[in-house]
Amino acid sequence: MAAKEELYAKVTPRRQRATRPSTVKHGSALDVLLSMGFPKTRALKALVSTGGKNVQAACDWLFSHVDDPFLDDPLPREYVLYLRPSGPLLQQLSLFWQQSRLSCGKNKAHNIFPHITLCQFFVCADGKVEALSDALQTTAAKWKSRIPAPLPLELYTSSTFIGLFVEEQVAEVLKTFASDFAAEAAAKADVHIEPHKKQLHVTLAYHFQASHLPILEKLAKNVDASSGCDWLAVLFSRDIRFANHETLQVMYPYMPQNDDELELVPGDFIFMSPVEQSSASEGWVYGTALGTGLSGLLPENYVNRADESDTWVVHGSQSILNCASPSISGSTVGGLLFDGQLNDSLLDSLMDPPGLCSPMQVSRQTTELSLSKMRMFVCRHGERMDVVFGKHWVTQCFDSKGRYIRSNLNMPSSLPARIGGHRDYDKDCPITVFGSTQARLVGEALLESHAKIDFVYCSPSLRCVQTAQHILQGLLQDGKTKIRVEPGLFEWTKWVSGTSLPTWIPPADLAAANLSVDTTYRPHIPISKLAVSESYDTYISRSFQVTREIMAECKNLGNTVLIVAHASSLEACTRQIQGLSPQNAKDFVQVVRKIPYLGFCACEELGETGVWQLVDPPILPLTHGPNHSFNWREMLMQD
Repeated sequence: MAAKEELYAKVTPRRQRATRPSTVKHGSALDVLLSMGFPKTRALKALVSTGGKNVQAACDWLFSHVDDPFLDDPLPREYVLYLRPSGPLLQQLSLFWQQSRLSCGKNKAHNIFPHITLCQFFVCADGKVEALSDALQTTAAKWKSRIPAPLPLELYTSSTFIGLFVEEQVAEVLKTFASDFAAEAAAKADVHIEPHKKQLHVTLAYHFQASHLPILEKLAKNVDASSGCDWLAVLFSRDIRFANHETLQVMYPYMPQNDDELELVPGDFIFMSPVEQSSASEGWVYGTALGTGLSGLLPENYVNRADESDTWVVHGSQSILNCASPSISGSTVGGLLFDGQLNDSLLDSLMDPPGLCSPMQVSRQTTELSLSKMRMFVCRHGERMDVVFGKHWVTQCFDSKGRYIRSNLNMPSSLPARIGGHRDYDKDCPITVFGSTQARLVGEALLESHAKIDFVYCSPSLRCVQTAQHILQGLLQDGKTKIRVEPGLFEWTKWVSGTSLPTWIPPADLAAANLSVDTTYRPHIPISKLAVSESYDTYISRSFQVTREIMAECKNLGNTVLIVAHASSLEACTRQIQGLSPQNAKDFVQVVRKIPYLGFCACEELGETGVWQLVDPPILPLTHGPNHSFNWREMLMQD
């Protein structure tokens, strides 16, 4: 053994690899991609889209974007430099993010992680991004130990904004750091950067409801701004094409059933613009997938709202306080940076809980509604045929003679005849068998809660009338309580495709089809008063008007009114009767998209004041998962 040890001790140490003339150096990530045959413009785009340091990630990106119509588009990405906290302060801010979101819902601050903005967004050519990252590293090295620690932060609160502001003298130091980075980046990467000139701060909350201010302010005061923290200067990028889009995350897989539909992969992100939704019917949205670059229609209940920054890419991270300089690249911001590392679990706790039909409330209080007060229940219709079987289901389910052919157990066994023929179903679809089951479950739950419905009003859409019918069946009030078809409850007509409104089945024909409809009812807003592509203000005013008139009509005749209409109705029919101003159209659409089938809310009048408030519904929420189409021949008889 001693001889062996003596032998090993005499082994001459190897010379450094860099000094060996025969050493073969590995090429850069770009060189490797070029050697694989990828065009330079595509290789650069793949690298900057994935962070630039991982050849495998870039290859995967290129293969998944092979059909991306913008693959060869020279449009550069958009970049920004933020200061991000780490350590104990980040933990406190993350807790505030979580608590404020659970207590008051999402506000604009939740779109981006806690940060201090150092510059405005700017563009950088794909070929210059590596130099841009070098500029950040060089600037951070020059500023080591020159920035005071910890950064002094002071809480500021107003009626619309809550934030932690950097003390003025230190803020000027940080602005000088940003200016130095801008100069370094201009020299190395040939970019023009505008340093942030306004007061530097960490935004905690803004664009929130006035009633949420006390809760948010109390939570903000619990944040110890003097907590230990190393601040990281982080360079992010985003796809400039989707800067003003809403970001959605795919929760469930979906295989297209028509050429204009988009395949969905769980975990992928979808970019959706409200201005592109004119071609999408209710229950569908038009968007572009981050993972493939392809665009198409997708069922809205397969996605959840995500934060804008979830799809951003990190191109460099440098500590500006401590000696250690973490440098991260090649990561999408799917988690919070913690001491230079990605912490997915923290972000997961802040994300909306997954679910195909997200319940409208986290928990339900046991306080019962007063039976002596006027109550209004508003619910969305059940699962609709065109969302489950595609918008071309009519073509697939009717033969050349217009006869209905059932091809799936979830399709109704028969459909009501229509004077205008079966093509009228294109714009006025029925509910599925499962939609009927959803409605009966709600009716049965109302029966168990001893809630008696005195009046039922519904939109003229067939899916709403059928939903109301099955709720009454669950309540054991089928035939006893008649459904009043009210055109004023129809959804925002801007969402109707084409140049005309749907041709609804008249109440007399609905009654002839064994639907419990009140044929003597005279609508408050007749069909003739509905206009195609009405403005948002017109729709909101119409909904408010018809709701007030319905409740006035029922006052002193009964206590409880059920309105069965559309997802938008839960917001449009309840907001203004609470004395609240309407939301803007963008926020309204975001709320509506989250309301599932049979989404249910309850309002109660405050005495005889004419003012209403939202209260806990007497029933539990309804949540369920997807059940995809199965073809045994394709699945089990493969060669």
